[in-house]
Amino acid sequence: MSGEQDREGNRFGARMARYARVGAGLGGAAARVAGARLRGGDPAAEAVALAGALGGLKGPLMKVAQLVAAIPDLVPPEYAAEFQKLQSQAPPMGPAFVRRRMMAELGAGWRERFADFDLTPAAAASLGQVHRARSLDGESLACKLQYPDMQSAVAADLKQLDVALALHRRMGAAIDTRDIAVELAERLREELDYVREAKHVALYNHMLADVAEVRTPRARPTLSTGRLLTLTWLDGGPMLERRDEPQETRNRLARAMFAAWWRPFGRFGVIHGDPHPGNYTVFTDGSGDPAGVNLLDYGCVRVFSPRFVGGVVDLYEGLLHDRADQIAHAYETWGFANLNADVIAVLNVWARFIYGPLLDDRERTIADGVAPGAYGRREAFQVHQALRRLGPLRIPREFVFMDRAAVGLGAVFLHLDARLNFHRLFAQTIAGFTREGLAERQGAALAQAGLC
Repeated sequence: MSGEQDREGNRFGARMARYARVGAGLGGAAARVAGARLRGGDPAAEAVALAGALGGLKGPLMKVAQLVAAIPDLVPPEYAAEFQKLQSQAPPMGPAFVRRRMMAELGAGWRERFADFDLTPAAAASLGQVHRARSLDGESLACKLQYPDMQSAVAADLKQLDVALALHRRMGAAIDTRDIAVELAERLREELDYVREAKHVALYNHMLADVAEVRTPRARPTLSTGRLLTLTWLDGGPMLERRDEPQETRNRLARAMFAAWWRPFGRFGVIHGDPHPGNYTVFTDGSGDPAGVNLLDYGCVRVFSPRFVGGVVDLYEGLLHDRADQIAHAYETWGFANLNADVIAVLNVWARFIYGPLLDDRERTIADGVAPGAYGRREAFQVHQALRRLGPLRIPREFVFMDRAAVGLGAVFLHLDARLNFHRLFAQTIAGFTREGLAERQGAALAQAGLC
């Protein structure tokens, strides 16, 4: 057998083994859920059972669980709460395994290419883990090393996701998930491509170059491969540990977060689609006071067409000035089909929630009187109930990460209890917006980063 045939056989075998493990894990959880429902059991217990099955499966399926937890109506609230807990449960690879993986990526002499390399991971997640290192020229590094067999895991887990979402549709879901499944699959495959992620890093270096309160790392291409990404290390502390800082400090960090997310979107049509608090850390100034945020992890980055971004601006202006025609046009621009007055009214419930702080010209929290864990829950429930009556609504795929990022960002603002004039910050971001101007900036930025 040739080397290529042997590798293909190994991949096929890994895929089949993954199907068996995932199927067994989800099958057992499904049996427990079905039994609980027949006995009139409680959704929270069902959610714990399913999360337990997913938690034992390091890799994409756990990542998908985290993603869908932030999409309104895709899973019940009890499931969302349990899935969010999976973020940091992946067991790390041990030192011997790390040595073998590094040898596979950089060759037998890999260790000689670093002055120091810590075999104990600084962080472990669903698709890989991060190791601290130091380059031969003395620079502190973060080495993101992908777990083995992730390509096979993705193929197996996405097949299971298709089955799960198809079942969800047959059970009378208020949202048609077909386009959502396509979007999740495409973004998840991209997250395994560390060459592409290095280009995302370069893109953010360009887009945020003049934003002093947001720091981005730089890639080290000679120490990177398709499954190993080496970046400069950004020193910083956890964002959520800053909840007891003075109000102005928390506001400063929130303004930095706003710039890190909305500036790339408003000027270049790009979002960082994974707003988990672990992907932001706080850096300090010379006196030790919080000065801004480090933006980490560039696997999940979404580029939108100027037309889509124009729809965001149109909806904002339509809601701000109560222009029904402009609101409807925005939804049509985004790809919503079969619109009527009832459907638009339901969409507006969610739109007014997301846009609410951007429309309100005063200093305020992102959602007055709402706890971080409840952000968006009431509005999602209202939309869910209304769509149950109107029939399933097919959501354009672009909304998966747009909504997820907006909800995640809002939750961080709530944790900080930040009080800002979001209306004026957003108005500054879109000042002078034109689709043509964004297209020109976006094209130049993508070309510079090697993404087109």
